[in-house]
Amino acid sequence: MSLHDEAVLELKAYDGQERLRQAYLDHLAAHPDGMWKACGAGHLTASALVIDPERGRVLLTLHRKLRMWLQMGGHCEPGDATLRDAALREATEESGIAGLSLVPGGPVRLDRHPIPPPCHCHFDVQYAALAPPGAVQEISDESLDLRWFRYDEVAGVADESVVRLLEAARARL
Repeated sequence: MSLHDEAVLELKAYDGQERLRQAYLDHLAAHPDGMWKACGAGHLTASALVIDPERGRVLLTLHRKLRMWLQMGGHCEPGDATLRDAALREATEESGIAGLSLVPGGPVRLDRHPIPPPCHCHFDVQYAALAPPGAVQEISDESLDLRWFRYDEVAGVADESVVRLLEAARARL
């Protein structure tokens, strides 16, 4: 089964944000290349908020291009069998933390947002990833900085999309 078909199945199973979920499904139906960065009409991305629930904190990256504090994430790659795989790969690559595990139950949120060209629009499928005990992060070349923030600090450094993702992730825990 292709990543496109797997994404459709996962989105159909997602329980929440009905109008946005349907917009994602409509996009994939209209654009067979809607999983890939080359799709000029926008494309799906996969991200994961790395959480350390024992310490009440999340790991955010200062995105090199956007210069914003965000969760880990990015474009799907041909080796990704599912959106879950893409989200976990991106979180691992960008955090440098081995042994991350996605919170069960599939995506915790969807977020569609404009992006500067050439991407134009991301249909982001957002997951939550649990950091293993004693996790040590290592910055990647995609980030300007990588830092742990207490739950109550996130609203002061990140935009509303990250705050909503944190709320949804904590509700899932």
